[in-house]
This record gives sequence, C-alpha cells and structure tokens, in this order.
Amino acid sequence: MNPAVLSGKIGLVTGLANDKSIAWGVARACASKGAELVLTYQNDKARQYTAALAESLPASLFEPPDVTTPGSLEALMQKIVDKHGKLDFLVHSMAFAPLADLHGRVTDCSLEGFQKAMDISVHSLIRMARAAEPLMKDGGSIVTMSYLGAERVVPNYGIMGVCKAALESATRYLADELGPKGIRVNAVSPGPMPTRAASGIAHFDELMESAIRKAPLHRLATLEQVGELTAFLVSAPAAAITGSTIHADGGYHIEA
Repeated sequence: MNPAVLSGKIGLVTGLANDKSIAWGVARACASKGAELVLTYQNDKARQYTAALAESLPASLFEPPDVTTPGSLEALMQKIVDKHGKLDFLVHSMAFAPLADLHGRVTDCSLEGFQKAMDISVHSLIRMARAAEPLMKDGGSIVTMSYLGAERVVPNYGIMGVCKAALESATRYLADELGPKGIRVNAVSPGPMPTRAASGIAHFDELMESAIRKAPLHRLATLEQVGELTAFLVSAPAAAITGSTIHADGGYHIEA
C-alpha cells in the first residue's frame, strides 16, 4: 500500500485510552500514511494517559466528547467543520457495560445495565454516523471494532457479546443506507487483545491463552496489525469493501 495513501484525508479516531488501546494502534497507522487526525478521549482521568500520545502524532484536535450527552457529538463535528471543513473517515472504538452486568449472566442483566451497554457500545456508532454524514460530502469510510463474541458464545463475555452482535448488524444496515452517498461502513473483529477494556472481562488471560492454542497461526493480532488493517479499510484501495466484518485474529474465528 502506498505509504502516503491517506495524505490529505481527515480522520476521527475515538476511544483513545492509553498506548495499549486499539484506538492508538489505529491512529498511529493512519497518521503514518499521511492522515490528519482528530482524537477523542473519555474524561480528565484518561487525558493524563493520552495527551502525550495525541501530541506525538500530532492530532489537530483532541477532545473529550461524552457520547451519552445529547449534542456532544454534534459539537465535536462542528469543531471538525470549523477546523477542516470535512471528514473523510471515522473509527468508532468504544464499548462499555457495568461490571455487575458484564460479570453476570445475560439472563440476569439489568434493564439499566443493558440500556447503558447498548447506548455506549452500539447506538453511539449510529449517532456518530448520523453526525458525520453531512461532513462526508465526497463519500467516506466508517470502521467500528467488534469481537468474535458477536457470532458465538464466548465464556465470560456475556452481555457484551449481545452488544457486539447488535453492532455488527448496525454496521450492515448503515452500510446499506449510507452506500448511495459513497460512505462505506465496516467492522474489524480482532481476537482477544490485552487492552484496558478487556481487563474488565473475567478470566481474560485464559481466553487469550485459549485463542493462541486454537488459532491456526498460534498467535494473537498486534495493535500494529489491527491499525494497518483499519488504515487499509479507510483508504482508496478498499473502495469496494462495505458492510463487512473482517477478522484479524490469527484465524481463531474458524476454529470450533
């Protein structure tokens, strides 16, 4: 792939948490290919772990939108319009479920926990797509992050598996609806990765060890590999790819 394939492109990468987050791998890969990036982080606590990362790229905007607050995403998009006048791609990398619901059975999930998990993990993608649509006047690309738990039961993944299944379905419907405007929508499904978000899943180390044993390549994807795949998906060489969930898990998803 042309090392400057994203030159002149403006991208928004959400969910930067630290240098182990998927969003960081994506941001670094996209920046290395010439993209100018807008990065988001969760809150003031997260800023202390992410400010230096944003400065190192550097990011043109570094913002903490609260996706649960009405108008927050629209305000972010207005800042992007004021700064750049457009948006070429968006990477949605966020998920959340209250620990009590995440660690319990899906059968026992509270209504409040379910609604919060779906709001932040799934509906935020839909809201972002709606807010970004007017900025992608010449087409664009949206990529979200999923997981194998969307397709099959993964021990201890619980309610997040339900959310990821909804996320992948939303990806397909968004791809269908936004396709006529030249906006592509895809999902990347890495295998288990040792991120801060994954640390909330019970027995996660065992899950990673099992994935390494079962995967045909006997290894997990790296942040760099997930970043490179995402950079490809938002670039011109991937212009015919939309509505897809692409696995980057060493082949783990094909094993029983």
